[in-house]
Amino acid sequence: MRPAAADDLHPSRLWPGDVVRGGAVGLRTRPLRAVLSALGIAIGIAAMVAVVGISSSSRADLDRTLASLGTNLLTVSPGRTMSGGQAKLPARAEDMVARIGPVTSVSATGRVPDAHVYRTDRIPEAETGGLAAYAVRTDLRATTGARLRDGTWLNAATARHPAVVLGATAAERLGIGRAAPEVRVLVGGEWFTVVGILQPAPLAPELDLGALVGWPAAKDRLGFDGHATTVYTRSADADVEEVQSVLGATANPAAPNEVEVSRPSDALAAKRAAGEAFTRLLLGVGAVALLVGGVGVANTMVISVLERRAEIGLRRALGATRGHIRTQFLAESLLLSALGGAAGALLGAAVTASYAASQGWPPVIPAWTLAGGLAATLTIGALAGLYPALHASRLPPATALATP
Repeated sequence: MRPAAADDLHPSRLWPGDVVRGGAVGLRTRPLRAVLSALGIAIGIAAMVAVVGISSSSRADLDRTLASLGTNLLTVSPGRTMSGGQAKLPARAEDMVARIGPVTSVSATGRVPDAHVYRTDRIPEAETGGLAAYAVRTDLRATTGARLRDGTWLNAATARHPAVVLGATAAERLGIGRAAPEVRVLVGGEWFTVVGILQPAPLAPELDLGALVGWPAAKDRLGFDGHATTVYTRSADADVEEVQSVLGATANPAAPNEVEVSRPSDALAAKRAAGEAFTRLLLGVGAVALLVGGVGVANTMVISVLERRAEIGLRRALGATRGHIRTQFLAESLLLSALGGAAGALLGAAVTASYAASQGWPPVIPAWTLAGGLAATLTIGALAGLYPALHASRLPPATALATP
């Protein structure tokens, strides 16, 4: 047999399947070390996916709430006088606001000063529980979007009699779970029958702490002066800005500077912005965890190279090139990181779904979060395995084989 000519010799090559199998050797032979190393990556990715997912789910719930309540609610309330005292809205503020063309509905509440709310007449007067009595219009619920949890809302008849609707927090603090003819509370020294209980009102949170009585009953029984403390208006979405610009001057033409105009949905948007800032902070924490996981992978790969010097020398002696060795250890590092990243993504998605379900939110996990998390793990895996792979590929075969 003739000896092979130089032209007949070709460098050996590794097929993709060989690369994967070679990279998996270290993971299969040391499974516990591989799991512990991948755990750091998994924790970092799980934290990042969960933080973004929970934040996105919260925003989706807020958007759903705003869509159901509407963002076209504006409120008018008295501000401060030039001397720093508490201003008052004119008694006809509601009627004047109702004349604004784009306004579709108007309602109002008026706080009744010194009319405290108690469950019984045996409670010390100082223990008010932070509850207040409000005179309300019968169309308030329709304008604000407040919903009933139990009972009925005030109507033209009950608004003239000692009937009260409790806000969600007020009912909780008074220990009242249902509305019934035999359930009564003491409002401003008068007994009122509880005819209804509201659900939490996101766009009118002052109602949550209120005992709401009819406007006529508040005048006749509680000494209410008839001045609204909050006027609520609804208008078409396209006209909100225009209405907001004239609302103060219309509600109090004599002193428009003593009127405060607000858009309750802006408070919810500000809350969401604060939540997003907190989310960025948590993402930073997740990134630190991911970096720590990358250091763990690098440490594992360095130890793997030191332990497998004899294997490296044998493979080099049998014809493996430096590129083959380098590729093998890079593949092992990437596989280790990919396993951790996949586990972390699944864990983060599970945490998001569980938390969203417990809060009644729609679970939302942006696709870019999962894709970005996996890309980050592969990048970290490549960086963590680069030095060990280069070090392994530079070992001379004789030196590596001579290692005990």
